Amino acid sequence: MADQSESATLFSNCAFTFVPSRDLSEFVIFELTQTITKFGGIVHSMKRNGVLPLLDVTHIVANTIDFPQYTEATSHMIPVVNTKWISASLAKGRQAQIRPFTPDPRMIFSDVVLTCADIPSHDKDTIIGATMAMGGMDSENVTKLTTHICALSMDHDKVRLAVEKKLKCKIVLPHWFDDCFKLGKRIDERPYLLPDPEYLQQGLDPATGVPIPSSQHLEGATSARPEYLPGPPDDVVGTRPPLTVFEGIKVMLSADLSIRSRLRQIVHDLIKNGGGQIVEDVEDVQVCDWFICQYRTGPQYVKASKASKTVGNLAWLYHLITHNEWINPLHRLLHYPVPSHGIPDFKDMKITVSNYGGEARIYLENLITAAGAKYTKTMKADNTHLITARNNSEKCDAARDWNIHMVNHLWIEESYAKCEMQSVANFQKFTTWPHRTNLAEIIGQTFFDEKKLREKYYPGEPENSTPTSKRKRKMLDMADENSTAEGPAEGAVIGRQAHKEFDVMKDTDAEYAQKTAETFGVPAPQKRRATTQFATPAKGRHVRAGKENETPSTVSVASSSRSAKDKALKSISSLAPDIALYEKEKKRGLKDQYGLWGGKRAADFIDREHLNRRSVSSPVAGGEKEEKAEKRPAKRAKPSLPDITMRVVLTGFHRWVNNKHREDADRKLLRDLGIAVVMDGQVCEYLVAPHLVRTVKFLRNLSKGATIVSSSWIEQCLDTKKLQDPQEYVLKDKENEKKFGITLATSVRRARANQGKLLWHIPIYCTANIKNGPDGYRHIAEANGAIFMMYGARSGSTIKPTRPEEDEGGPDPVYLLSNTSPEEKKLWKKFEDMARKGNMQPRIVAADWLLDVVMNQEVIFDKKYLVSNFFN
Repeated sequence: MADQSESATLFSNCAFTFVPSRDLSEFVIFELTQTITKFGGIVHSMKRNGVLPLLDVTHIVANTIDFPQYTEATSHMIPVVNTKWISASLAKGRQAQIRPFTPDPRMIFSDVVLTCADIPSHDKDTIIGATMAMGGMDSENVTKLTTHICALSMDHDKVRLAVEKKLKCKIVLPHWFDDCFKLGKRIDERPYLLPDPEYLQQGLDPATGVPIPSSQHLEGATSARPEYLPGPPDDVVGTRPPLTVFEGIKVMLSADLSIRSRLRQIVHDLIKNGGGQIVEDVEDVQVCDWFICQYRTGPQYVKASKASKTVGNLAWLYHLITHNEWINPLHRLLHYPVPSHGIPDFKDMKITVSNYGGEARIYLENLITAAGAKYTKTMKADNTHLITARNNSEKCDAARDWNIHMVNHLWIEESYAKCEMQSVANFQKFTTWPHRTNLAEIIGQTFFDEKKLREKYYPGEPENSTPTSKRKRKMLDMADENSTAEGPAEGAVIGRQAHKEFDVMKDTDAEYAQKTAETFGVPAPQKRRATTQFATPAKGRHVRAGKENETPSTVSVASSSRSAKDKALKSISSLAPDIALYEKEKKRGLKDQYGLWGGKRAADFIDREHLNRRSVSSPVAGGEKEEKAEKRPAKRAKPSLPDITMRVVLTGFHRWVNNKHREDADRKLLRDLGIAVVMDGQVCEYLVAPHLVRTVKFLRNLSKGATIVSSSWIEQCLDTKKLQDPQEYVLKDKENEKKFGITLATSVRRARANQGKLLWHIPIYCTANIKNGPDGYRHIAEANGAIFMMYGARSGSTIKPTRPEEDEGGPDPVYLLSNTSPEEKKLWKKFEDMARKGNMQPRIVAADWLLDVVMNQEVIFDKKYLVSNFFN
């Protein structure tokens, strides 16, 4: 009986409203309404004009975030959940977590319930943490709710159990999660599915068997300038039904829309017949609700944007007419007005496309043009970028030969969304192409960055703004304040509970401070941003039940009785200062080198606050009690790590081979001694090696002038657990010094004098089939200041033709690293001709020339390095 009573009150403190859409029909809403009412909840209907009763609800049920009041809901921190949240709550007998059931597509794992099988512990923690951060849930055991098992084989007990019980879960490689994390998007799991994942099959032809997927996110959004008004959807028979999307909306069409008067009149009639109004006077832009224009210029665009009007282009308007459903123009890149002169960074860029087809290709062509670059159907040596969905095709091979930047579509999308060109080198996701995946499946999922638009095209505050526009601007600022600051889920908001007496849209600072003091018994917390005059507590009408999101920003309140709620409410008073500080510190991240608020910092602060509060509110009569309060023992401080005194890079270190646990323990011990083991490429003072080697790590860090010490130094530090003097372990290797013809101390001294400019501006070309691959040689050459380029059969002339009399000095050398394979021999004559036409001396050498030059830290040349001599 008790269980039945608790189930009947599952939603007793909740008030819902539904957002109808193509994925949430009126029939489904009716059934869910009955279910919610049966279990004690309240359902508020949408108003006749389509407005949601936000002041009366605690939850919004929607299968999309494309509804007009989504931003207002996020400013109030009202949780928006999909219909699966209701089913999950009923199945658990308590309210489910909110994060896994958000309809926001930026939470890419929002419907994933993960359990890990035979995965190393470090990788397991990383996968689980990142999955939960992006909306997923972790399950220790395999259950009927499990959607994904992360495994390396089919031999684990969890995998066998899932197979035996025929559970509908996917058994995927950890590589799937890794690729999703890199891209910030969720890709198809099929190439990663065990027991026979295509991802690990090396014999498959990468160019075959990978179909070009359909682009579901590009519907009606492939062009910013549609040539005609689309007809009604295929499921509509006969004439177009009356439009409801314009009900009560005032629309202004800008004069920069290139449409004929007849088509303009048709659009006017459709809007009016749908219950909307047309604003004709160009001076009344403040009166309209929606402003439709082609370009991000002109006083009307600036006024409408500053007044927080909904601004879209003709493609967005046609989409509303076609589907009779509102969507956010900022969620489709070509639904928003285009920059009149493109983005300055893209001027003079020539971009081509490969491995995209159908609507995706048309979309990219139009996006490239809108950004201000020139789109070319074919690729030539003067192209600057190749956008490709896979890293294999004829264009990809040519791009490598011609040293053309090769990126996926996320580069052009994010550059356009952020209104400036994004660096290819700084973001791994732009150069990620998962094996057996065509990235066209995730095209069109990038949202505009509204802050960047505001900074670039309509900065400052609006002039003569109305109360409505001020309210909208306030909501936008608060929604941004509540959103995820960075990462793949940037901009996403997960709702939380707030006290029902607060109204963020109406309370002044004084009213807010008074209510805070009256309710919690403490002063109002400091505002999180000094640049805004508004406080940011959230709005809610009811206290929600369950253990939903039990963080300092959300307090779970049991639903079994009123007394329990009263006790919980009283307990908030002691947590209020910590809540305010946690919310303030949550966005700080690691910027101040202390990390998020918590741990010792929070504990010490709360101890001081409690002590101060007792001394102020409860003065003691005698001095004896004061002495006791002052002598209260402090909490034992957690030992802090010593400052880093040495940064080291290891190469050829065999102690940790195939022993991850020992490596973790040793790294921790070294850190306790003040030694940080850093990745290759980072700043370091010491290079640790067992002997003289010609590895990439050794040569790159030698070029930086790092002190080279023997591996026995690290071994001794670990064995004795004491810091040893590294100068006593400087590497001495006479045998290999003689072998390579160098003196190590001399090379280090020269490297420090060269300061990484040994090969400054010396052009070094490399063939694609060089032994051990070109990447290692690229890193070594560029670490010494060389200009490193690939050279192949399709490579054009990259050396400017120069006559001897035009060149002040003599011919400078230019190098080509090559083997003696028949394919590479065909390149030699072409390379020599190109060099001589540029008045340069061609030298086709073995890769050992580069290694010996860097090892000596002195530019030397001997005819023995020429390929014609070296390999004979």
